[in-house]
Amino acid sequence: MNRLKLKQLLEQFFIEDIGDRDITSCIFGDEQIGKIDFIAKAAGVFCGEEVIRAGFSLLDSRVEMVIHKHDGDDVRVGDIIATVSGKVAILLQGERVILNLIQRMSGIATKTKEAVNLLNSTHTKICDTRKTTPGLRMLEKYAVRCGGGVNHRYGLYDAAMIKDNHISFAGSISKAVEAVRSNVGHMVKIEVETETKEQVLEAVTAGADVIMFDNRKPEEIKEWIELVPRSIITEASGGITLENLAGYGDSGVDYVSLGFLTHSVSSLDISAKVTVNEGEAK
Repeated sequence: MNRLKLKQLLEQFFIEDIGDRDITSCIFGDEQIGKIDFIAKAAGVFCGEEVIRAGFSLLDSRVEMVIHKHDGDDVRVGDIIATVSGKVAILLQGERVILNLIQRMSGIATKTKEAVNLLNSTHTKICDTRKTTPGLRMLEKYAVRCGGGVNHRYGLYDAAMIKDNHISFAGSISKAVEAVRSNVGHMVKIEVETETKEQVLEAVTAGADVIMFDNRKPEEIKEWIELVPRSIITEASGGITLENLAGYGDSGVDYVSLGFLTHSVSSLDISAKVTVNEGEAK
């Protein structure tokens, strides 16, 4: 995860939440110190260690932190994830933003691990999509990796994906691939979305680097994948849920992409318990 970008994101989030000042926590003076424990209230996979570190450090470099659970670690109900000590006002200012982020990231990591376990394949990998929360893509895709998945393209800039609308406007898969290829360098991969056997054959002939089987059942993929040379990466996407995911485990496809890992995941329940002590702040 890019730490410079993370710092930039956290600065924006804190400015949005704190504004000019925290009019509630300002009642606590510098002499009041304490600690905050982040505690798992549900079982899952933790993700967000660097968010805790960078977040509180931005607010006060003198804050002390002990991280008990690291990214990718399983957590059980009652586990203390991290303990942060410092000025009470600082702890309370950072609590909600940081908690919101690590809950969402941990929820994504937990759901991804569940999907990986359900797929139960030594060959096929679980990957995400661009269906992420605006502004949180880096964090959400990192969480997918912590859960045992891999990342699809990050945006429109790092890989080309030719979908049905591109094909319609271009006139054919062949024309679309040719047009894109003439506008990108040799380092950029081109993926083509296919819905029929004829489209699979055309994508192969056109020289696609990746072929997606869109909204196809495992039985269809097993048949169509025989038409694809091993040098071409294959992906299944669309209509895949946790209920039918296991069926894709022996389809032969290289990747299964799941939008629900990020666009409709539930946050992992984590609480923040603050203990206030009188004393001199460090």
